[in-house]
Amino acid sequence: MMNKDFAGEMLTTMIKIRLFEEKAVELFAAKELPGWLHSYIGEEAVATGVCLALNPGDYISSTHRGHGHCIAKGVSLKAMMAELYGKKTGYCHGRGGSMHIADFSKGMIGANGIVGGGIPVATGAALGSKMKKMGKVSVCFFGDGASNQGAFHEALNLAAVWNLPAVYVCENNLFAETTPQSEHQHINDIAQRAVAYGMFGDIADGMNVLSVYEKAKLAADRARNGEGPTLLECKTYRYRGHWEGDPQPYRTKKEIEEWKKKDPIRAFQQYVIENRLLTESEIEKATHDIQAEIDEAVVYGRKSPLADVQEAVCSLFV
Repeated sequence: MMNKDFAGEMLTTMIKIRLFEEKAVELFAAKELPGWLHSYIGEEAVATGVCLALNPGDYISSTHRGHGHCIAKGVSLKAMMAELYGKKTGYCHGRGGSMHIADFSKGMIGANGIVGGGIPVATGAALGSKMKKMGKVSVCFFGDGASNQGAFHEALNLAAVWNLPAVYVCENNLFAETTPQSEHQHINDIAQRAVAYGMFGDIADGMNVLSVYEKAKLAADRARNGEGPTLLECKTYRYRGHWEGDPQPYRTKKEIEEWKKKDPIRAFQQYVIENRLLTESEIEKATHDIQAEIDEAVVYGRKSPLADVQEAVCSLFV
């Protein structure tokens, strides 16, 4: 049963992801942030619904589009922003950037820029949890393109054979970088692939945080109870390009606007208000507080020192 506190946590998590990403996009456009940036705007319901279905000690691995996963798992906005700025106070001490944030203390075992790279990492964490009888669930986020990688098939096969406490969350935003799903797969539902490995497959509406939470909670409970892994496909959509600066010739503005009508934050705001879980004034205050937290993170990132050049060079040989 949804209560006020849980509804508030669910909504504020999505808003925090959205506002953080909007600020990051703004800073990147102003050439304040080095490197690359892949926005999670539009997909907030997936990270939020999945991570709220987990226990604090459970593991997640992420992707090149990982800010939302990190925030939903509770990592520090200041350390994240500092890493985006390439500063010494960032999670990777300024050497990893946007695509390599990790915080083991929060169970966030790493994002990376390799398509499908987090799948075997999460599988290994699940194996360790089972061998040590830790009772922890391991979740891996990846996109529709990564479901064509060899690592995906090998990991899911082993997870099924060894009955690992793992949940494989495919964030199907319909494009493998710039290639529509229909052009790189002959199936509509990636969850169908679970059948080949003898594991449970499920589909969630990735634009509906309640749908994601319900399906993720079922999958996490199954894993924790020794019932094996799950392939959970969340059908979602990214509002911005694959990367900031992507000209997006592979889709139309009309398509983007149609998906925005299903916006997960707006839909959940309407739900909590109609069900008298939160008021508009409470939502406005929470949004204001989140914006203030993000503004503090930006100041922290700007003022933090750059990593020592010699330290960065030496780290290559450690």
